[in-house]
Amino acid sequence: MLEGRYHRGFSQERLAASNEPKVHKDDKGYFIMSLSENTKVYFEDYYVFLEKTYAKASAERSRLNEKLFTTMSDKIETLSYYRARGVIVDLLLKTIIRFYTDGANFGVIMTPWCFGTVLLEKVEVYRDRIGKGEVEDQNIPEYPYYVINYIDEAYKKTLLEMFDFPEKAFKMRWQYSELLNRYSKILNDITSSLNSVLGTIKNYGA
Repeated sequence: MLEGRYHRGFSQERLAASNEPKVHKDDKGYFIMSLSENTKVYFEDYYVFLEKTYAKASAERSRLNEKLFTTMSDKIETLSYYRARGVIVDLLLKTIIRFYTDGANFGVIMTPWCFGTVLLEKVEVYRDRIGKGEVEDQNIPEYPYYVINYIDEAYKKTLLEMFDFPEKAFKMRWQYSELLNRYSKILNDITSSLNSVLGTIKNYGA
């Protein structure tokens, strides 16, 4: 459980009562085979990883709050650096909560390195939205130039710290991204084919 209020989306009780063919069990517990790596991902290990990362990110958020409070207002670049880290940490915390509590989609269950890749890309997308003025964020001042620069400079290092990953973890991102995009394309193709069939049936019936 996170913060004593966020519950695991797939609890042990729920997994035990499930007839879902994707869920398997061995001596170590319940697991699924990940799409991106075709490897076992144990639910317990995954949730423990999220819990530990959440605790570390929460502590970092508290540290940043203190730094922002005690840093003089004329230290623009220093404040921008703390705010940039705040953007990254806040996005990490929000994503962990969403993935941790999701009990409808087995796609949120993945290896730690794959989860790290997901966050890496989320930060990049969010950073672009900040640059376009599409985001209202408490970490972003009226003129976000320095914050954006520090996000670019610090986001990989910050995430590696939060996850306690080696640098090589993010060098695998192409593998995860390519496979996830491939599965997404397959699903889109299937949807398009089904829509085409339904359209043909409707036209035939008319």
